[in-house]
Amino acid sequence: MEDKPLQIPYNMKDKIIHILSTRPLSEALITTAVKQNVRLDTATFICVQKMISTETANKIKELALSKATIVFTSMNAVEMVTEIISPMNVIPDWEIYCMGGTTLSLVKNTWPDKHIKGTAKNAAELADKIIADKVENIHFFCGNIRREELPAILKNEKIQVNEWVVYKTLLTPSIIEKVYDGILFFSPSAVESFFSANKTIEKTVLFSIGTTTEATLKKFTTNPIVTSDFPDKEQLVNKAIHYLQSNK
Repeated sequence: MEDKPLQIPYNMKDKIIHILSTRPLSEALITTAVKQNVRLDTATFICVQKMISTETANKIKELALSKATIVFTSMNAVEMVTEIISPMNVIPDWEIYCMGGTTLSLVKNTWPDKHIKGTAKNAAELADKIIADKVENIHFFCGNIRREELPAILKNEKIQVNEWVVYKTLLTPSIIEKVYDGILFFSPSAVESFFSANKTIEKTVLFSIGTTTEATLKKFTTNPIVTSDFPDKEQLVNKAIHYLQSNK
């Protein structure tokens, strides 16, 4: 009688978790994930390009030499503005309100903590802090596709909002054929780009960097959504890994 091959029971604890990030991740994060039996793939669904007119560039240089209250709600805006002021070899005497996470980290690369007057995990909370501090006039650096919450709330309180567009966001959708346990989203634009070309199966858990991105996800899907406690890329990755390991 021929021996039958030994049947080894499938152990769910040994299952590899597959996560897609809609934004590039550091090799360190990807390597750390592999050690936890997690495979992190990345695909870019948006492209950011500098969009600074001569008028805006001159205004940034002018502001860099004066006192001003500045608002950043994206890491891209910080990068574009610091690119203009870096050759000036000055640290602008700005009072800065910004989102936390990566945006805050980039601000701290140029400005000491004393310049940072307020941070928040979403635009509405940031606007509330500006109002509470009785600020009368702000300069808001943003992209061509930006949410309305912050300027709308501030203008409603009679705060002057000087808006300067310093980058543009282009949607670059691509078709994803692999099935993932989780997908990470870092902006409303990436959500729109992803769902313009893809659908998700019911079991896929979607992870959002913040409440604004979460709200956009709800327009496209009824899949479960888990939102980061703070707008930080590494924190979102860790939250996704912990959640999926706990629920597999």
